[in-house]
Amino acid sequence: MNKKVLSLITGMICFVLVLAIVIQIKTIKSTNSIGIQTISNDNLRDDLLKWKEKYDNANVELDKAQKKLETTRQVAIQNKPELMKRELELKKNNMALGLTNVIGEGVIITLKDNQGITNESIGITDDIRSYLVHDANLREIVRKLKISGAEAISINNERVVSGTSIVCSGNVIRINDRKVGSPFEIKAIGSPELLYGNLTETITKLNNSGIIVEIQKKDNIEINKYDGTINFNYATNNE
Repeated sequence: MNKKVLSLITGMICFVLVLAIVIQIKTIKSTNSIGIQTISNDNLRDDLLKWKEKYDNANVELDKAQKKLETTRQVAIQNKPELMKRELELKKNNMALGLTNVIGEGVIITLKDNQGITNESIGITDDIRSYLVHDANLREIVRKLKISGAEAISINNERVVSGTSIVCSGNVIRINDRKVGSPFEIKAIGSPELLYGNLTETITKLNNSGIIVEIQKKDNIEINKYDGTINFNYATNNE
């Protein structure tokens, strides 16, 4: 075998060896990267679970403290008509502000994106966005509920109060600055007949537009209190 052929064979062997080493190094790096990413994800999940546990425990302690405070307050106002009157007024004010849990008859409205619609199944002049629930749809229903005498309203368990904002945020909607998505369940306490009747036209219009909307009269609807902070940045007491 002459030197030229031997050099060629040697060169090919070296090339194959280098290629094998490069592939092995890349495989090791990829494996390490996946391993590091997995460890990182596990750590993040563990941290999230720990913070959730702390949050839940804090809520339990807060609930206990509130119940203890209520018991102490009730004992303090016993046999004191003036204090009992003020306590009743305070409870009414808190109820009006949405700061207490309430229960009563009313209606439940459910709005859903139309998942059966695609760009291929609609007309060329149609806009697929019209088949999705938007913040304006929720605001319109809340407005109709308020003028119909609803005494308490919530959307996906977020209590609607005077300062509640309902705005689009990407593919979800922010209510009280918390993200919620379809389906949207709106609870309203008030006269079932009045609420139902005044929403009929709006719901028919939404259904005709392609959004899926249902409304039901219900007894014993439970609406949770607003758990945020009500701030007055511009209004002050003028008394």
